[in-house]
Amino acid sequence: MSHLVASFLEMMSAERGAAKNTIDAYRRDLTDYVGFLAGRGLTPLNGDRDAVTRYLDSLYAQGLSASSSARRLSAIRQFHQFLCADNLRSDDPTRIVASPKTRRALPKVLSVAEVEKLLTSAEAAANAEGTPAEQAGALRLYVLLELLYATGMRVSELVSLRRAAVMRDTSFITVTGKGNKERIVPLNDRTRDAIKAYLATLEPGPFLFPASGAEGYLSRQVFARDLKGLAGRAGIGAARVAPHVLRHAFASHLLAGGADLRVVQMLLGHADISTTQIYTHVLDEKLRTLVETHHPLNQP
Repeated sequence: MSHLVASFLEMMSAERGAAKNTIDAYRRDLTDYVGFLAGRGLTPLNGDRDAVTRYLDSLYAQGLSASSSARRLSAIRQFHQFLCADNLRSDDPTRIVASPKTRRALPKVLSVAEVEKLLTSAEAAANAEGTPAEQAGALRLYVLLELLYATGMRVSELVSLRRAAVMRDTSFITVTGKGNKERIVPLNDRTRDAIKAYLATLEPGPFLFPASGAEGYLSRQVFARDLKGLAGRAGIGAARVAPHVLRHAFASHLLAGGADLRVVQMLLGHADISTTQIYTHVLDEKLRTLVETHHPLNQP
């Protein structure tokens, strides 16, 4: 039945513009599901609701979290909808299968002071004396950090930025997100200055953060490693700092400062505002503080 999975993944890539990481995750999940069915003499074309339920039970028995099981069910559900749409089977066995219940965890967020400490440390390292390689690496890390906190980009969007994405006056940057959807994000003065200084040091090439690897640009793993090293030097626990934490900080700090949720949704590149609503815990805290501070019954 691997050809069915391959056809589904081809559709996801060609018609829906699914990212490579998404395709890889779907392939792993569906291969596991098809293998489970095969072990019981079934296929995706004749497996019923009971088979899907038993598969979810097996994931629970393996200790898989509710969120991971829900993600797998989502992949299986889309797979069966594809089979129905292609008239390969007439019914969808996942239609009335309940998704495993999970509480969405609040994102880890650094304070404004902690982010400022990271930026200050990165800027100081970029301006410090050292070998050409050390200075180039420090400047690159500083620009990466400035861009990440100024725009809230996903780390994959950040490291793969093309030089052409930076508009001529560096006031805006074009970000290519999931499904090759583009969005334009404004840059603040500090980030613009950092990019201008960085661009002056680059050799000609297509990428803003070039590297010698097969893809031609800096890997996410190298950036994450360098960022954790910077956090340690800045006196912030390395376990608390990762590229996605800076993305969370960008969104949370904007909302805390009064930004509209729809604007934050657009800047983050979320297709659905429900994804952005995870950050409303910031608004909840802000509203509670406003009521406690300004409600007449709370006045001394």
